Amino acid sequence: MAFKMKITFLGTGTSSGVPMIACECDVCKSEDSRDKRLRTSVMVETGGQTLVIDSGPDFRQQMLASRVMKLDALLFTHEHKDHVAGMDDVRAFNFRAKKPLDVYATQHVFKCLEREFHYVFHDDGYPGVPKVNVNLIEPGTPFDISGLEVMPFRVWHHKLPVTAFRIGDFSYVTDANAMDDEAKDVIRRSRVMVINALRKEKHISHFTLDEAIQLAKELEVEQTFLTHISHQLGKHAEVSVELPSNVALAFDGLEVTLT
Repeated sequence: MAFKMKITFLGTGTSSGVPMIACECDVCKSEDSRDKRLRTSVMVETGGQTLVIDSGPDFRQQMLASRVMKLDALLFTHEHKDHVAGMDDVRAFNFRAKKPLDVYATQHVFKCLEREFHYVFHDDGYPGVPKVNVNLIEPGTPFDISGLEVMPFRVWHHKLPVTAFRIGDFSYVTDANAMDDEAKDVIRRSRVMVINALRKEKHISHFTLDEAIQLAKELEVEQTFLTHISHQLGKHAEVSVELPSNVALAFDGLEVTLT
């Protein structure tokens, strides 16, 4: 079943965010709001469901900024702190909905979450801790969220497996510098792809700007938005004029609608 989909970029910055602590470069001192980037996260609203992919250390601030009143599911790509550190704040949604939150991740990621948030997964009855329903996912095997099909697939963040997602005509890839042909086939001809582009120079675990642009072309994606951006990439206004017409830098608060 096809649903109208609204995509909101909650954060588009790399692990240090932009501006970065103790940096006085032109990007970090920029007064352009598009150069102020919280840690990477995205919200998808479709079919009456509100999903968020990754809850980093800015999760609370992002939920307040976007005035999110309900959250149906939280999906995790991998275990790095800039993608999971805000998990404690899901308890606000527990209080409002009066039920646990459905959380989706691979077994490996859940093991990491259990170490970091032991009190969430080993409830000893202490009041006020986050309540979650654990939903294990496996790359290559689609899963269902209240009638909405989500296809998880694996990409590589150097040697770390990261889960990417395709939901309808929307594909989301963060924290990667490599993907195999199977992953490319999942993304191919998406109407919208979001992919990380850390900087222009080569990096050990992230796509560069040119690599992301080339992938968008290879995979015949209609529109690509770049995320997980560092201050090293340059100012939003200056980099934007260098991009192909169907590739754009995402920025915090950007909303995209698919019909």
